Amino acid sequence: MSFWSAVAVALAGTGAGMINTIVGSGTLITFPTLLFFGVTPLAANVSNTVGLVAGGATGAWGYRHELTGQAPALRRLMPLSFLGAVMGAVLLLVLPPSAFNAIVPALIGLALVLVVLGPRVQAWAARDRHEQPAWHGPAMGVGVLVAGMYGGYFGAAQGVLLMGLFSALSAEPLQRLNGYKNVLALIVNAVAALLFVVFARHHIDWLVVALIAVGSFAGGVIGAHVGRRIPPPALRVLIVAIGVVAIVKLIWFP
Repeated sequence: MSFWSAVAVALAGTGAGMINTIVGSGTLITFPTLLFFGVTPLAANVSNTVGLVAGGATGAWGYRHELTGQAPALRRLMPLSFLGAVMGAVLLLVLPPSAFNAIVPALIGLALVLVVLGPRVQAWAARDRHEQPAWHGPAMGVGVLVAGMYGGYFGAAQGVLLMGLFSALSAEPLQRLNGYKNVLALIVNAVAALLFVVFARHHIDWLVVALIAVGSFAGGVIGAHVGRRIPPPALRVLIVAIGVVAIVKLIWFP
């Protein structure tokens, strides 16, 4: 990898760390960037997951004030994210690379739909939410488990999935829900990364991991402090544009 390629990957990591902290979907920046510079899809996914743990840590730490007093709720949800991440990572490791290559475009497409429709889903869910039905708790648990599986397998738009779920089933303030999202996404990424290091070390590009880790670490800090000032429509346009490029490259230029 050339010097300027390394700089581009690190900057993509910074953008991903920032967007993951604010919205989710940072993988839609780093993953296509790695593909552009010739990293294979499976190696890109595994290395990206390991590298983005650093950004998840700084992003979650940045929302610590919003999570004051929320330990009981997080203790109920964190084991489900952990279990889902294990299941998703195992699926990635046992399925052949050809299956992953075929599935990824569909996953990116789904992520883009969620990014575009996320505000409408949240606006719809915010109506008539004064009382919490009894089924909301179990439904949220199942949703967190499924989001963990998705995140352990690929990860793009995991944050969007979680925010849509929380917006529909919780009456907590949006910023607190974003704090939940950052903590649970960090658990999923960390668990998946650990499994990849142990069982898929041969797929890891450690230079890529280092570049994304450094970039995402800084991005998480930036996202937690100033990310809320970035207009959400601009972020969504950027994510959609990069995701479309990734889909085109995977389908027509493998």
